Amino acid sequence: MDEKEFYMEAFDNLPALTDNNESVKETFSHVFYDFLQLSHLYDSAIEVVKTYLNILDNEFSVKFQRNPIHNIESRLKSPQSIIGKLQKKGLPLSTDAARKNLLDLAGIRVTCYYISDIYALVDMLGRRDDFTVIKRKDYIKKPKPSGYRSYHMILNVPVYLSTHKEYAPVEIQIRTIAMDFWASLEHQLKYKTSAELTPDISEELKQCAERIAETDIQMQRIYMQINDME
Repeated sequence: MDEKEFYMEAFDNLPALTDNNESVKETFSHVFYDFLQLSHLYDSAIEVVKTYLNILDNEFSVKFQRNPIHNIESRLKSPQSIIGKLQKKGLPLSTDAARKNLLDLAGIRVTCYYISDIYALVDMLGRRDDFTVIKRKDYIKKPKPSGYRSYHMILNVPVYLSTHKEYAPVEIQIRTIAMDFWASLEHQLKYKTSAELTPDISEELKQCAERIAETDIQMQRIYMQINDME
């Protein structure tokens, strides 16, 4: 099903609109255009942040002969997913409702080599004067009960369009390769299998996370020793 078919089906299922075909068509036309604009705005905000991260990574390469960033991935929630979340929350099917109530439409995951790289990037992102930090969660210093570790922050990012400037929130997750290794496998086990995880297995996964975290700290220490940074 393409986007146009999805919107038509979504609005055909709204009781308030099914009695008036012209109203359905008009509403569909406006909402379809609005969501296209919303997708462009959030996609552009992702590109702004990714560009800045790449600039920082290249600067580190020139100044310190190393790159703090191993990988950058991004994702933009589809209009289908946005509408589904709005419906689930009982909110109006509008871009205004999406922008006011959903902060995870645009996301970036940054994988770093060392824990110190994470906090260096967090500091630089937070100090940029045209970015506004909306929210931050440090799941490295305070891991989730499952053992999950990562640094999360939501930034309000300016996007300069042809006639004006708009802001869009971008959720950023920053983690080490080791943290990403655990999180990816845990997600695969938890959500991509039909079997339910028992408390014993969940405890084993948490223990794995703790051992991996210890390795992360050890690798950081080795790196600092090699580079006379202690």
